[in-house]
Amino acid sequence: MNTAATLRGIGMTSLRTRERMIERLREQGIRDERVLAAMGNVPRHIFVEEALASRAYEDTALPLGFQQTISQPYVVARMIELLLDGPQPRELGRTLEVGAGCGYQAAVLALLTRELYAIERIDALLVRARKHLAQLRLGHVRMKHADGSFGLPEAAPFMSIIVAAAASRIPQTLLDQLAPGGRLILPLAGGGGKQILVLVERNADGSGFRETHYDAVRFVPLVAGVE
Repeated sequence: MNTAATLRGIGMTSLRTRERMIERLREQGIRDERVLAAMGNVPRHIFVEEALASRAYEDTALPLGFQQTISQPYVVARMIELLLDGPQPRELGRTLEVGAGCGYQAAVLALLTRELYAIERIDALLVRARKHLAQLRLGHVRMKHADGSFGLPEAAPFMSIIVAAAASRIPQTLLDQLAPGGRLILPLAGGGGKQILVLVERNADGSGFRETHYDAVRFVPLVAGVE
C-alpha cells in the first residue's frame, strides 16, 4: 500500500475535496484559522470504512459500527472552536477527549495541542483509532480503554475537556478534573430527545462554573462501562 497516496486521497477523497470542506466550514461560520487548518490537514477518509470513503468530506455523521458514528465535520470544528474562543487568545493546553471513536477528532485536536489524552470505552474502536493516529505519526496522543464518564484523574487537571457523546447531566468527575480557567464542552441531552452543546467554564480561581448553551446537535449517548 502506498501510504502517502492513501493519506493524500484521490477523486472524492482528494486534497481539493478537503479544501471544499474547509470552504463550507467557513460559510457555516467557523472563523478560527487554527481550527480550519487542523481540519484541512487531517485526511478524514482514512477514518471511515472504505465503502464510505467517497462520503468522508460530506457534512454528515457516518457509521463506524458498534452503534457509534464519526461526527460531522462542522460539529467537530464547532466544538473545538468554542474551546478556543474568547476575547483573549486561548490555547487548548492539556486536553482530555472522552469518546475517541475512530480517532478522527483526536487527530484534529493533536494538531492543536501537544498534551492530548483520549478515552474510548469500546476496545475494538480504540485499536482502530491507535492505528489511524500511528499512520498520521501522531504518537503524542495518549489513549486509554476506559469508561470516559470517570475522566482520567491520573492526568488531571485539564485545561480543555471535549465529550463526544451525549450525557443526561454533566459528570461531576469531569468538572472536578477541569483546571481553574479551563473549559469543558459536551452535548447535553434534555427532554424529548433533544440535545444541545453546552460550554462549561471554570472560574480562574476555581470557585465555580459558568454554563453557556449553543447549537442543537445529535450524538450517541454517553454509556457507562467498557466493551
